[in-house]
Amino acid sequence: MNTPADAAETSGMTVGQAASRLGVTVRTLHHWDEIGLASPSLRTHGGYRLYTAADIALLQRAVVYRELGLPLDAIRELLHAQAVDPTVALRTQRNQVQERIARLNEMTEGLDRMIQAHEQGILLTAEQQAAAFGPDWQPEWVLGARERWRDTPQWAEYAERAAARGPEDWKAIAEANSALEIDLGRAMQDGVVPGSPEANRLAEQHREAFSAYFHLTHEMQVCIGRMYREDPGFTAHFDRVRPGLADWLGRVIDANAQANGIDPGTAAWR
Repeated sequence: MNTPADAAETSGMTVGQAASRLGVTVRTLHHWDEIGLASPSLRTHGGYRLYTAADIALLQRAVVYRELGLPLDAIRELLHAQAVDPTVALRTQRNQVQERIARLNEMTEGLDRMIQAHEQGILLTAEQQAAAFGPDWQPEWVLGARERWRDTPQWAEYAERAAARGPEDWKAIAEANSALEIDLGRAMQDGVVPGSPEANRLAEQHREAFSAYFHLTHEMQVCIGRMYREDPGFTAHFDRVRPGLADWLGRVIDANAQANGIDPGTAAWR
């Protein structure tokens, strides 16, 4: 004949069995026991504690509340305080979950823009690009830049900035660059000599303006100046501002880089 103690041995679940049943770890159940959230009600002859059916039901509620994101203190209060209306706490938590979902949706949209910026360069339609950069702008220039620099930290930096920019932001950048190109053309016409203080100031102004896209070192600026002289598209663009401007600007950049300890002949993209 079974004694009450014998019955206790067979009427409950061990912590391992309960953990497996609930899909949590043994360590979690031990912790919940320690903080008084949910404890086993029975004990075996050997001192092992067992969870009754009522204990398991309570733990199942705790698991559900935890999945909803409630902190353990709130869960303990819901499980044990008779005066607390569970629907009030759950509605509050539901509102918090909805707010979290809204924030995650915003993050998802931001990540989508970042992906697009990495792939496209500028998140504007062809019409918006023409409005921002002028009728001479060619959208394929950005795609060419992506093919050339897509695996560089500079393209990643450019994409991060592009993801946060709209038409007005790009228009402001384009207007600043156009104003600088006019100043460069005037300086060339006025006979400003590469390496002079005025020419070096303009080279630094060019480097600062270019840094709207990504941080530009003096050595990298030499590479940009080299591209102005060697790429027919860029050469034609600057020569429309002032014939010979692409070559003059390249020499201005080289002289300023040399003044900053860079050998233009060996400058590389780094």
